[in-house]
Amino acid sequence: MNKIKVYLASPFFNDEQVERVQRVEKALDSNPTVSAYFSPRLNQLTHLPFGSKVWADAVYKNDVEHVDWADVVLAVLDYEGETELHGVRHGHVDSGTAFEIGYAIAKGKPVIIVHEKGGIVNLMISQSLQAYLTDADAVAEYDFDNLQNIEFTGEVL
Repeated sequence: MNKIKVYLASPFFNDEQVERVQRVEKALDSNPTVSAYFSPRLNQLTHLPFGSKVWADAVYKNDVEHVDWADVVLAVLDYEGETELHGVRHGHVDSGTAFEIGYAIAKGKPVIIVHEKGGIVNLMISQSLQAYLTDADAVAEYDFDNLQNIEFTGEVL
């Protein structure tokens, strides 16, 4: 068993999102194929003034360095808001999470999606993922050493 390092990309701006990412963190803690993970939620750099330029620079650098450090990116899709396009209503993925997914793909890192809320997935995410999981229990059981391909088979936009 190789034991994989995971970067956990997820929004954590409201109570529902925090509860969701906490479930995923616990799942990673219990997964025997994960040696370590980095969750930005747990690494807020609180010694710097929130919202300042120095804080923004440090958070960006820290997060990018940890995507580079990781073997795989696990991203929680948590669509918010609604837009209608071609008669289909859909939400928007957190922009920071979307950036981390795109950066990981550009660096050749596999991306695994956790999408508890279900629904439409943007095709740029659905076509680039290694595995599509629907809850934290699936994260706890997923074999990160072998990275099974689990395609998203739902509706894309």
